Amino acid sequence: MKSKIEKFEDILAWQKSQELSKNIYKLFGGIRDYSFRDQICRASVSISNNIAEGFERKSKREFLMFLYIAKGSCGELRSMLYLAVDLSYINDKNFNLMYNQATEVSKIISGFIKYLQNSSFETF
Repeated sequence: MKSKIEKFEDILAWQKSQELSKNIYKLFGGIRDYSFRDQICRASVSISNNIAEGFERKSKREFLMFLYIAKGSCGELRSMLYLAVDLSYINDKNFNLMYNQATEVSKIISGFIKYLQNSSFETF
């Protein structure tokens, strides 16, 4: 197991958010409400993209800012999942699977934020 993060692809939150995005695309790819589909897919992709962009900035302050944005996108995704089940776009089982996956990603990001806030380095 790697202990040092050398590239954003090494970040567990990025890896898990990529899995989440793939699942969201598979689940909503066939719905005909195109604006809803596009918005929920954009929210899911925003999570991993913000983690990647923040890491590439090579500044702790900026990375933290982008991690908070990624965490916000997790919230947006969970909010849209409630609407998706209310609109019968997904069933309760799929809601629970995606909601739990999004919650896990959010918790991983939160833990990473706390770790970075308590670390002494400013650039990497």
